[in-house]
Amino acid sequence: MQSGLMPVITLPDGSQRHFDHPITIADVAASIGSGLAKAALAGEVNGKLVDTFSLIENDATLRIITDRDPEGLDIIRHSTAHLLAHAVKSLFPTAQVTIGPVIENGFYYDFAFGRPFSTEDLEKIEAKMSELIKQDIAVSRNVVGRDEAIAFFKGLGEEYKVKIIQDIPATETLTIYEQGDFADLCRGPHVPSTGKLKAFKLTKVSGAYWRGDSNNEMLQRVYGTAWKDKKTLDEYLKNLEEAEKRDHRKIAKAMDLFHIQEEAPGMVFWHNNGWTIYQQIKRYITERILENGYAEVSTPQIVDLELWKKSGHWAMFNEQMFTVESDNRHYAIKPMNCPCHVQIFKQGLKSYRDLPIRLAEFGSLHRNELSGAMHGLMRVRQLVQDDAHIFCTEDQLQEESLKFIQLLIDVYRDFGFNDVTVRLATRPLKRIGSDELWDHAENALLEALKKAGLTFAIFPEEGAFYGPKIEFHLKDCLNRMWQCGTLQLDYAQPARLEAYYIAEDGSKKTPVMLHRAILGSLERFIGVLLEHYAGKLPLWLAPQQAVMMNITDKQADYVVDITQKLKKQGVRVKSDLRNEKIGFKIREHTLAHIPHLLIAGDREVESRTISVRTMDGSDLGSMSLDQYVKFVETEVSKRGRIE
Repeated sequence: MQSGLMPVITLPDGSQRHFDHPITIADVAASIGSGLAKAALAGEVNGKLVDTFSLIENDATLRIITDRDPEGLDIIRHSTAHLLAHAVKSLFPTAQVTIGPVIENGFYYDFAFGRPFSTEDLEKIEAKMSELIKQDIAVSRNVVGRDEAIAFFKGLGEEYKVKIIQDIPATETLTIYEQGDFADLCRGPHVPSTGKLKAFKLTKVSGAYWRGDSNNEMLQRVYGTAWKDKKTLDEYLKNLEEAEKRDHRKIAKAMDLFHIQEEAPGMVFWHNNGWTIYQQIKRYITERILENGYAEVSTPQIVDLELWKKSGHWAMFNEQMFTVESDNRHYAIKPMNCPCHVQIFKQGLKSYRDLPIRLAEFGSLHRNELSGAMHGLMRVRQLVQDDAHIFCTEDQLQEESLKFIQLLIDVYRDFGFNDVTVRLATRPLKRIGSDELWDHAENALLEALKKAGLTFAIFPEEGAFYGPKIEFHLKDCLNRMWQCGTLQLDYAQPARLEAYYIAEDGSKKTPVMLHRAILGSLERFIGVLLEHYAGKLPLWLAPQQAVMMNITDKQADYVVDITQKLKKQGVRVKSDLRNEKIGFKIREHTLAHIPHLLIAGDREVESRTISVRTMDGSDLGSMSLDQYVKFVETEVSKRGRIE
């Protein structure tokens, strides 16, 4: 690119605009049209996001960011977090601001304040935020030196901001954003003025430890959501209300699936109904992986700490590991299966002809999650993954990756999920392995995604400590995204644990190791399923597929007989012989989300049939025993596929 003070701006469509002076992004947008000038929130200059008031002095590529772009929505949310902090400081001057990041569907901001914020406080804060939006206050950005920034925030009495600055590397540029009488340390970019923020809602307040450390002081965390317009906000809030109704913990209570109690925090007590769902899923996944050439294994729960140190897990993951001591030796309860699977691979000499070797395990894992982070099945301390590791050669890497991706997509369809978002998470700041190795690994996964024909986004710095990963996010019926499946490429761990195979030329080579899971945690996946289906699971997963009911005592023997015969045919059915009206029984079992309601009156006894209804109220008429069994088999074979 040519440099100078007469920049040539290349736009996404390839067109160019010539200017005889340095120009801001806002002015470039205005030169294109008044509509774009009004909509512009930021710009992407040579691949970097910047504010609209940023000056372009040299030739550059430029993309104007509006609220139609994913980056635009993030900028709106980040700017709304600043707006929240501005409002809090206006109403509660003694409150200190800490951090306010963007999160999925919204943002939060942590404050140090003498008391918890109340519901009434949130209403006042919202009103103040709306007032600041109406004022359409201009936002500005200033680059400052480290000492200047520390002095500035000390002068404001913002002790937490001073601590944050002191922890930032001296080489990093510091910037302060200001809007009216509010200032915040931030990388940006932000909207050009508060008037660009059109739709927001504060959703809740909770406690949060400073820097996530329970040894530190408790802060007030205010959560909010922000969208491009009121219509989208209203849709989100409606979904949020629906999500509250679909809370898997409420559904679990109604269906008698599981419970969690204080004596075992973050660990699930599965009841018979819940365990039935669990076993159905496990059996299904086992069947699919065996079809695809996996060998199922089992490894110890407790392993000497030295193995975890050697694998790299102890250095990178020790805060989340439970440890025990016995016979003067230190052990860790395994948080993942990979080092143990390497030990199985190492038993016996392996040749290139033996590869790929695919080892799968439904191993029970334990991770010391923070107590405040645990949430029903969605985040637990004891979990089981549909975990597997593929040991292969470099030449087999692409084919194995592609086979896994195809299997994963097919499995998701069986559970009723057709909308999958894919992300490639690249090297984190805290990692093992050389940059050269990471370059190679990231390029390999990139190539696998291209061969699979999948659209994907790249998420920098979000890979595992040992390698990059592909994340598969499911979209549920409320448009919420759930990260379940992963494919991770690992060159480092097999080398650290001295795994090798004999190559074709007789030399020893380290195998490539693919970490892969389709569902991820079975506990979490069941939670997702319960909320996605609002407890009305597809027939193949329902813990009770049918309930057989009599109308009067005269049909009791017939109901017992049919129930037993259906059980022998593999139908998960129970009988209800209570002396209650049939309407009462139907309502009760409908609320318990039992898919099929089977009724026997005098007519059914005489014709040796059953009357079949569904929990959604459909009357399927009378069927013989054989007809009903075939009907169940047909429905089960469809699984959760959407026709």
